Parts: sequence; structure tokens; C-alpha cells
Amino acid sequence: MKHCWAHDASYATVSPMSQPSPAFLTHGPAFLITLDGASILTQEGTLLALSLTEARDLWARVPSPVVINGAATARRLGLRAALPPHPWRDVLELFLFVHPTTSIAPTLKGVCDALDIPLEAGFDARILLSITARLEAQLARLLQAPGRREIGGLLQVLHRHHWPWRHDLQHLLGDVAPSTVEDTLPLKIWRRLPKWEDEAPPPPAGARPVSRDAALGRLADIIGEGAETRPAQRDFTSVACEAFQPREAPGMPGLVLAEAGTGTGKTAGYLAPASVWAEKNGGTVWVSTYTRHLQKQIERELHALFPDRVTRRRKIVIRKGRENYLCLLNYEDSVNVFAARPDRSAAPMGILLALVARWASMTEDGDLIGGDLPGWFFDFYDRATLLSMADRRGECIYSACPHYQSCFVEHSIRRAKSAEIVVANHALVMSQSAWALHDEETLPDEDQPPTHYVFDEGHHLPDAADSAFSVALSGLEASELRRWLLGAEGGRSRARGLRRRLEDLIAQDASLERHIVQVIAAAQALPSPGWLDRLQSEPQAPIEAAEATELSLEVNPSEAFLQALHQQLRARTQLHPRHDQLECDLQPVDPRLDLLAPRLRAALCALKKPLEGLVGAFMAQLSDPDDILEAPQRIRLEAAARALKRRAIFRLDAWIDLLTAIAPEKAPSDDDRFIDVIRSEAISHRRFSGTRYDIGIHRHWRDPTIPYATVMQASAHGILVTSATLRDQPGMTEICEHDISGGDPSRQDISLAGRAARPSDAEASWRAAEHMMGASHFLKPAMRAAMMSPYDYRNQTRAYIVTDVSHREIAQLAAAFEALFTASRGGALGLFTAINRLRSVYKYLAPRLEALRLPLYAQHVDQMDNATLVDIFRTEIDSCLLGTDAMRDGIDIKGNALRLVVFEKTPWPRPDILHRERRRHAVETGLDDYDDRLTRMRIRQGFGRLIRSSADKGVFVTLDRQFPSRLLSAFPEGVVVERLGLRDVTARVSAFLAEGTD
Repeated sequence: MKHCWAHDASYATVSPMSQPSPAFLTHGPAFLITLDGASILTQEGTLLALSLTEARDLWARVPSPVVINGAATARRLGLRAALPPHPWRDVLELFLFVHPTTSIAPTLKGVCDALDIPLEAGFDARILLSITARLEAQLARLLQAPGRREIGGLLQVLHRHHWPWRHDLQHLLGDVAPSTVEDTLPLKIWRRLPKWEDEAPPPPAGARPVSRDAALGRLADIIGEGAETRPAQRDFTSVACEAFQPREAPGMPGLVLAEAGTGTGKTAGYLAPASVWAEKNGGTVWVSTYTRHLQKQIERELHALFPDRVTRRRKIVIRKGRENYLCLLNYEDSVNVFAARPDRSAAPMGILLALVARWASMTEDGDLIGGDLPGWFFDFYDRATLLSMADRRGECIYSACPHYQSCFVEHSIRRAKSAEIVVANHALVMSQSAWALHDEETLPDEDQPPTHYVFDEGHHLPDAADSAFSVALSGLEASELRRWLLGAEGGRSRARGLRRRLEDLIAQDASLERHIVQVIAAAQALPSPGWLDRLQSEPQAPIEAAEATELSLEVNPSEAFLQALHQQLRARTQLHPRHDQLECDLQPVDPRLDLLAPRLRAALCALKKPLEGLVGAFMAQLSDPDDILEAPQRIRLEAAARALKRRAIFRLDAWIDLLTAIAPEKAPSDDDRFIDVIRSEAISHRRFSGTRYDIGIHRHWRDPTIPYATVMQASAHGILVTSATLRDQPGMTEICEHDISGGDPSRQDISLAGRAARPSDAEASWRAAEHMMGASHFLKPAMRAAMMSPYDYRNQTRAYIVTDVSHREIAQLAAAFEALFTASRGGALGLFTAINRLRSVYKYLAPRLEALRLPLYAQHVDQMDNATLVDIFRTEIDSCLLGTDAMRDGIDIKGNALRLVVFEKTPWPRPDILHRERRRHAVETGLDDYDDRLTRMRIRQGFGRLIRSSADKGVFVTLDRQFPSRLLSAFPEGVVVERLGLRDVTARVSAFLAEGTD
């Protein structure tokens, strides 16, 4: 034991403002894990400073300690985190109840910053009592304000289900929330949520242009008085105005490609003309992003444009897919399941539902994922249970739902109709545009395409288009369709089948029953429950061609087809026991697969026919002049027809087309629009023990920007595509090569190589950008513009290539990360190209950095989502973070919290079949260095994380000693790249980051 000293129970050393109340002092100790060990306040008031080993021994003997992030505390002590209700009182849970929509980093500093409690040097476990006292005082005020009975009712539920804080808070309740007869009444939030009301449809938007002066005036309003003057930002705003000019002809939107270097201020730059256009024309501009990080950044910028909350809510809407929002019907199902389990086993569910109810009563938009529900909440309770409260299976019954008018999704849809700015993501925008193009008959108001778009993070458009327009005929996809049609087949699932979702319509028209019966019968051809186990346990003996026909008659046709796919994949690849993904070309097709495909195609056609019959019946009712429908019934019919088309019929059409293309004599070049691949992918599920593998045919567009351009040209009037990395633009990069003989200190061969951008280089880079962004498929040529970053990279940054570390050797790689992270004293982001390598380095690195008081977090290791990890990294300025490409793009961390970026190796594109075929296509169009272009853009994105303001400074390091010199043009102009040994690099990192610091 290191130290042991006693304090008087009055805790006079705690400031009066944060004096803990007696209620908290009489209910157990406080445990705080620090970088030095553990600080523990005992029940008797004794303050202990212990090692982690000593703290672990004491942990099991103390009753209900106050902690912060108990799960992380248990892991730091080398213990397994307990399931709820937890045997500790977690400050984060109390914070969530008091401030349910305030997202914070789940750390001591994050909580203290949110509560405005100074975190002074030498803090100990008593700080937890200061926090709980502050939260208790805030909760006491809430219990005196309007809505106190609702809060009190939820506290009663928490008390009855053994919430660890129940005794500490009981004295606050008084007569605020008397015990109710119905235990679940406080959980029924749908009774208390506001309801939307229909309004007159908005008139069509005008076409008045946006002038440069008006846009610059709005920009000044957004950035405010006294803000830093950035000429590049004004130039960008002027260029963005061109996307808000009247369209010249149908199918010819104005397209602007605007590259804006890091620090240009492009978010405010495009919001200025967008908001002016929306205001002048009574229309809506959709701002689309690829990452949630940027969505939140845009939302913060919009606070400056509309500081008043009521005005901002009316003019700004964040739109996401339905699967992101709390579904009140699913939540009600969870409440009913909970009510049927009155025993002690229901306690975790009761606590979870009460905390979700508290959040749902205060949330801005009901977004469970990436919204105002703190991301760390998913780590405290069962993630699958939380996600089941969203409509992740497309089971929404729209106006037939009893909570339709309280629905969070429907609220956002109706607000978006009259909003000025809608912030969405690339996938949602492209999907809705595709529906508008192919499904005008049942197109709802929510999917009416806007006329003006801003695509931020435009370099991700090809990936987003690929995801939106690809097709997968796989076991998981087919079994999900069966589940959507038939519902749960045994087990405890609450999944609703088609009959249950349409029961209100069937009751009104008995003729629909025939179609339902036919659908249920035909859906039996899809993979039945347990298909994964059967596929996994298939014998290795191959299916003979002569046996294929017999197999197709005996086995479920889709499962027989999957077995044949599995056999072709095994024959053409080398299986590895730890593989995550295997793939092979579909062509040439194995003859056994060719024999099984026709029967599956016939089965899918048989399923499609009654589904089309249902849609036809719904549309006939809608168009019957003798049957005047009320508005709710009309909405219900339209929604049912739309769901059947999108969830089933369109998917079946794509599968049938894919199966039609299977023929042994078909050459791969017969239809060069598509790339067809057989792919096996590892999947995980909480019900599985071990790894399971899905298998299927995946069809991708060879050039996914073709369908993207097609749908955009159909309705758009103006499109702005912007990013810091639209082009692969050669810069004025210098390289200093030291010890090029392999590390011999006797040789100091130094060469300087600069490459200036030539006009031919610039034109070639723009042509490549237009090809990759799909601009070449638009009828009207794109307007090009580029704004350079305003930062002084020569003085603000350093860049190094380490020459004496093998990134293939995990031990060397981990040691190099340790040396570099130690040299920077934290504030370091390590980027990896492979998850298994990240985990191996983390295992080596974590205890060593912890000994140096440098906390380490890691994507794919820590049980937190990316947004929460970034919040922690931003808040704890001396922490370190390991991640993959999701951490390379889109995160914005200003200041000293990020001062070192380390690439494990050169981020080459993944050498799979899809990349192979797209590289061939690029070469055919004149892009000979396709791989290099993609790699340079990834390096530019990673380097761009470093400098986010003129006061920042940072170092970029790659541990790939074979880093090619031709990739150096990825760095901004002025960056000097040096090739050095690890010892010299760490010395220079330490010296450079120490300059100008005390």
C-alpha cells in the first residue's frame, strides 16, 4: 500500500460549492482509477492511494462504490464488467438521468467540463462526491420544475428495479411521484410525446439566383464579428454560388466541383449561399455527408446561423434512415415484454427502459444512433436490445401504427418539408433519388427529391454510390426477406410478418387473403431458420453435376444454391481458418451452379407474382373513383404498396436478373457494366458461438457513378461537390533522404527533390477527379475550382518516413509506436490498414503507455462507438488512439489534442476482385496510375487531421520504409519529408513539439 491517510468526515478540503450532501456520504465508498493507480474513499472517510493490484483486492469487498464508467474501471482492474444492475453507482448513469441529451466524453474530465467543475492537479476520489453533489442539486431543481411528476415516476421505476442510485435519491422524491398501481405507467412515453399535425403542402421552390454579395453577407453573419479573415473562404463562397443559379435545361443541373484545402472553412462557405437560396426561393437545400463526425460539425455551424433554438428547429432538420430512430411501437413491445416478467430478472430491462424513457422525453429528434443519446450508453446495456427498439428490419406499418402521430421519424419528415437546410448522408440521398426515378407511382412526400444538393466529403461519393446501387443475393439477405414476409418462426423474437403488418387492410378487403396465402407459401423457398448452421456443417464432398438436379428437388432451392456457391468458392480459393472474407469470380459458372440457378429463379418469380398482386390491389383501391378514401386510409395503402415494392419486389427483380445472367457459356465481357463476385464474409451474432460465414453473389457497377449521375440529373438543378481531396494534385513537396545506404551513419547522402505542378498535371488531375466523381457522365460540363489551404505547413508540420522498422514484424511495429507516442507525450493517432494488426499492437502497447501515464484507446478493441472514442481523444489531450480508415476521414480535432499521426504502412487499396476490375476500367479511360491516386488521396486525408487551425502544429510519420517517392505529392505544398531512422525521428518529434511550450 502506497499511502493511507484519514480525513474528517466533513471533508473540509472540498470547496463549499461542491460540498457533498449527507445523502451521498452515507451510502458507500468512492473508487477512482487514475494513471498513477487508484484513489479510494472508504465508507468511514479514509482516503487511500493504492496500486491497481491492491485496488483489485479491495474492489470485491466494498459495497456499491461511486465510480465513473464502472465497466472501464473494472477492465482497468483486470476484472470482468458486471451485467446491470451494476454493483456500483456510476456517475455517468446519474449524469444521463439529469442531462439525458447531453453527449460528453465518458471520462472524469468530460463530466467535470460539462458540470463546470474545475479539475485541479492532485485530485482524488473526493472529486466523485463533488460531481454527485452537483448532480443531486440539479436533480432537486428538476423535481421542483414542470414535468417533475414524470421524472419522479421514472425514479420510482428505477427504485423498484434496484438501480444502484435509488437510495441516494429517494429522499428527494417526497410526494412528487407516489407509487402507481400500474408499474409501467411512467415508461409509456408515447402518451406524453407531442403529436404532429398535417399542414398545407409547400409551393414549388423559386429559381432566383444567389448573388456573390448576398452570399458573402450571409457568410459574415455566420462567422461573426472579429472572426479570422480567410480570403480562400470568401473565394469558396463565391464559387459555391454557381450551384445556386437557375437550371438552363431539363436534365442539365449546374455542377460545381470545388476542392477546398483544410482550413478553408468550406462548411460555412457553402452554408452561406445555400441558406440565402432557400430563404429567397422558399425551397430546401440538402447537405449530404459521408461520416457522422461531419454531420455533427455542420450542426454546430448551423447554431451560429440560427442561434435561437425554436427557429433552428424549424429551419434545420437532420435526416437519417428509419433504422436510426427510436420506434415507439418496438419500444412499447419492449415495455410489454418487461411487464410480463415481474421477477428480479426483469431488473436490467426496467433500468434500461426507464433511462431510455427519460432520454426520449427530452430528445431533439429521437435519433438512437449518432444523435443526442450518448454513444457510451450502448456500452452500459445490451446493444442488441437497444437496437431492437429501432425499425431495423423495415417493419414500419405507418398510419396503422397507434403511435404514428408521435413518431420521431414522421416528425422529422414533416419538418423537412418546410425546412431550409436538411443535413443527410450520401446513402439516404442516393436511395431517395433512385426511388424518385423508378417508383413515381407510390412516391411519398418524404421522398420528393430536392432541387439543390451540397455533397461534402465528395471524395466518398464513389463508395457511397457503390453501396447504394449494388445488389447482394446472399443467405443473410434472402433469410432477412423471409423474416420480413413471414415474421418470427419460433423463438422469442417480436418480428412481425406481412400478415400481421397488413391485418388492418386485409380486414377491409377479404380478397387480399388469397395473395397473402400465396406469399406465405412461396416464401418457403427462401432460407429457413438454421440455414447458417446447415451451410456451416455441409460435408466437404463436392456436389456432382448429376446430383445437382436431385438436390434442387430435395433441398430448399435457395439453400441448395448457396451450397453450390460455397462449393465453387472452395474450389477456386484457398481457405484460411481465420479469414474474414473470401471471394472468387462468378464467371465462368460451375455447371452444378448453372443447374440450380433456374429453379431458384422460378421460385423467386413465384414469390414476386402474389406480391405484385397485393400492390395492384392497393393501387386499384387508391384509383377507384367510387371509393372515396379518408386520408389515413389512403396513406396506409400508399405506404403498404411502397414497402412491398422497396423491401421485396425491387429486390426480387434484381435477384432474378442476376440469376438470368448465369450461364456456363457466358463470357465475363458480355456485359461489362457489372462485376459479379461470389463472396463469403464472416458475420457475428450474439446467438452464435464461434464464427459464421454468409455467402452469396454480389453485383457491383463497374462504374458506380453512372447510376448516381443518372438519378441526380433527373431532378437536380444545382449540385456542389466539395472536399479537401477531390484531386490527386501534385504539389511542391521536398524530400530529404538521410542514410539511404540502409542506416550506415558514416554516409549522409542528402538529396532534395521538388516537383512543381505543371499545367498538364493540373488538367490531368481535374480529368481524373471528374471521372472518379462521376462528373464526366453529366450532360453539362462541371465548373472547377480549387482553394489552397491557408496554413503554413513548412513551419507548422514535420513529416518523416522511418527507414529502419519493418512494418511486417509486429514486435518492431509496436515498439516503434511506443517510441513515437512517448516522444509526443500523447496526442497521437495511429492509423492501421488491418484490424488484426491494430489489435496486436494494442495488446503490446497498452500496458507500456499506461505505465507512462498515457491512456490508450482503440477502435475495434474498446467497446465504444467511433464518435465516443473521438470525444474521449479530443477531451483527454494526452491520450492516444488507434484506428482504421474511419478515423482517417472526417474527424475534426483542433489544438494540442492531436499532434502526431502515425501510419502503420502505406494505405494501398485492398487488392480484391472489385478493385481489380475497377482498375482495369480506369486504365481503359486513361487513368494509368489508379492505385497511386487512391493511395495519395488517403494519405492526404490522414495528414489533414493534423492541422485544423493556424495555431496547430503536428508531425506525420509513416513506418513503411518502402514508402515510394512518387506518393510524396500527396503532402501539401511546403511539407518537407525526411527519411530517417526511428531514433532520429523520435528525437525530432520530441524537439519539434516541445518548441514554444513551457
